[in-house]
Amino acid sequence: MTSLSLVTILSLLVSSMLIYAAPLIFTSIGGVFSERSGTVNVGLEGIMVMGAFSGIVFNLEFASAFGKATPWLALLAAGLVGLLFSLIHALATINFRADHIVSGTVLNLLAPALAIFLTKALYSKGQTDNIQESFGKFTFPVLSDIPVIGEIFFTSTSILGYLAVAFSFLAWYILYKTRFGLRLRSVGEHPQAADTLGINVYKMRYFGIMISGFLAGLGGALYAQSISVNFAATTILGPGFISLAAMIFGKWNPIGAMLASLFFGLSQSLAVIGSQLPLLSKIPTVYLQIAPYLLTIIVLAAFFGKSVAPKADGVNYIKSK
Repeated sequence: MTSLSLVTILSLLVSSMLIYAAPLIFTSIGGVFSERSGTVNVGLEGIMVMGAFSGIVFNLEFASAFGKATPWLALLAAGLVGLLFSLIHALATINFRADHIVSGTVLNLLAPALAIFLTKALYSKGQTDNIQESFGKFTFPVLSDIPVIGEIFFTSTSILGYLAVAFSFLAWYILYKTRFGLRLRSVGEHPQAADTLGINVYKMRYFGIMISGFLAGLGGALYAQSISVNFAATTILGPGFISLAAMIFGKWNPIGAMLASLFFGLSQSLAVIGSQLPLLSKIPTVYLQIAPYLLTIIVLAAFFGKSVAPKADGVNYIKSK
């Protein structure tokens, strides 16, 4: 074990961190869009479950037709399923003015039961078969030839991890530099003022939730197709809540959420590859496995009081006559 070189160890860590962080980045940024529009979405976990289920089913059914493109198309299909599933939350909170936490919890309770029921109906067993077309390791041409850095960051790594990081900058630009982003944030900060300026508060909140649904569905499918390679009751257990923590830790900012997701992705990857690393090989596996969840609790306890959510986050808006 100790014969691993430092470059090999760092390469293994970076690659594993990106694989685990990518689903968290997409899902936590989805949470940012929802909460910036004024809707608390604790249902991210449930939406991820539906995304994972639909992504795997799509992959199994269409792999023979689409080949290598299957996992990418499955991401889109799962994003659309996540978007549709999130409309339950939108309808409950915006139209029926339900409590946001209760509505999100309903999604979290509904999704696993529905997904496992459908899995049994489709495959006559509690889990699906393993997919043949998954997201493998990717080596960047040219960049991988750079001494040391190329081996650590650009050899046998996750292309989705880099796309997720790039996407966080795009999401930041949309949220802070476009008219749409300004309107979305205004609805989450002061919906009455936004309404008087002619901004449709309900429509913007629908957009926020639908974006979060699409990204969380995509995150679930990405998790299932790069980490578990099948769907079962235990496929998505916790990443939705960790994404929620990353969003809060990142102060409702897409780039902050991305950095927090990388931190949580690193802690999750240590639980998996810790036994291969000289420094961690002596630590019992169970401690490494509980570390990501323990870190989530510590981070939330330390930062939740300091983080300032959008002012109208979780407050139902009633249009005055």
